[in-house]
Amino acid sequence: MEVIFLLIAISLVLAGSFLFLFFKAMKDGQFDDNYTPSVRILFENNSKKSTKNQPTKPKSYE
Repeated sequence: MEVIFLLIAISLVLAGSFLFLFFKAMKDGQFDDNYTPSVRILFENNSKKSTKNQPTKPKSYE
């Protein structure tokens, strides 16, 4: 029975340390993306639905 208490204590310490390291990385800016906004203008924007130059499907597929 003491082994279960020992394993629970070790798992709580390990989970707490991972949580601490995650928040530390968040605070230090580890997950900030500074590169993508600067190159976003280089990529094609396909959000507009234009009907020009789009292949048409045959009527049998509709």
